Amino acid sequence: MSRKKIIIGLFGFGCVGKGLWDILQQRARQDVEIRKICVKVQGKNREFPEALLTYNPDDILDDPEINLVVELIDDASQAFFIVNRAFEKGKSVVSANKKMIAENFVTLLELHQKKGVSFLYEAACCASIPIIRNLEEYYDNDMLELFEGIVNGSTNYILTRMNQDGVSFDYALREAQVQGFAETNPALDVEGYDSKYKLTILMAHAFGITVNPDSVFNFGIHRLGTGVIRYAREKGYKIKLIARSMKLDGDEFIAYVMPQFIKSDNNLFHVDGVYNGVITETFFSDRQFFVGRGAGAFPTASAVLSDISAISYDYRYEYKKLTGTHPVLTNSFTVEVLISCGSVDCLDASDFNEIAEEYHAKDFHFIAGEIDFRKLTGSAWIAERDVSVVLLPSARGKPA
Repeated sequence: MSRKKIIIGLFGFGCVGKGLWDILQQRARQDVEIRKICVKVQGKNREFPEALLTYNPDDILDDPEINLVVELIDDASQAFFIVNRAFEKGKSVVSANKKMIAENFVTLLELHQKKGVSFLYEAACCASIPIIRNLEEYYDNDMLELFEGIVNGSTNYILTRMNQDGVSFDYALREAQVQGFAETNPALDVEGYDSKYKLTILMAHAFGITVNPDSVFNFGIHRLGTGVIRYAREKGYKIKLIARSMKLDGDEFIAYVMPQFIKSDNNLFHVDGVYNGVITETFFSDRQFFVGRGAGAFPTASAVLSDISAISYDYRYEYKKLTGTHPVLTNSFTVEVLISCGSVDCLDASDFNEIAEEYHAKDFHFIAGEIDFRKLTGSAWIAERDVSVVLLPSARGKPA
């Protein structure tokens, strides 16, 4: 198959946009040209020729020679407008906006397929790990049963600093922001929303499940207190923010994003800093492990460039699993968790099906055991500011 010339209209010149520009300057390619770069904020000094600069999206969207829109902005609603218009104009799109894609997945799928153009978004999920392409191609004929992992480099960096160096959550968060790892709104990272958006996208490619992100429970790392960190150290565990989706029974699947205690015999135990790690389990080929940098300009931009190269050969996701069976998401299962807080009044042992461990001190209380997932997520106390929930090491989920 011959490779076609790619003429790019680039939206956004932040961390990833600049990273893509720098890569293309260092590794010049005759088949890829950036024709225009559209930005929002005027008056900044930018490291590209002024002739490429525009503040008007139509300069890209109405240019018939531009055949690929690369969307790298952090405003999900504006990103959807840009991508929608690009499809209407018959242009293929590469995007890294996980929130926009997750919240509009079915609509975007219908729009780009109707227009017969490509829509690739590897960079929206695990940066340097080509997980979407693997789920699309390698696992096409295998029976995938579980997908889980660390899919947010910012939170993994924060947790690593807290665990290895004993710094506070606030200090580690500020470091992550200064180094460009954390999102503009840190809540997207630390409260688990970023991981949830990625998980819902990956579920479509892994299992053929399309869901609104609001239907997937997320609980982040922003409430981890010193007591929980101390508990993890005493047990020899690390805490990781885990995004998980797995087959439960028949056509039923579960999905959630939660912090979890990880033992040293788990591959994810050794995934530190801004790295991401993904584990898959299948009926035939058992267990695979992927690892790579999950944050930063170049790792994410490299995924964008990979998608650009794929589109030069007219590559498209086939979404084969969306045309097969009709799996459903369920909350009818149990999990093993440690629930802690600063006051004994917020804990109720009757909420648990089984209790494995219980501890009460002056300013740190916890109960560890099995609890119904619906009771956990529907409780009033889970919204309290000093309540922390962490999955126990063996926890995944089992039928209620």
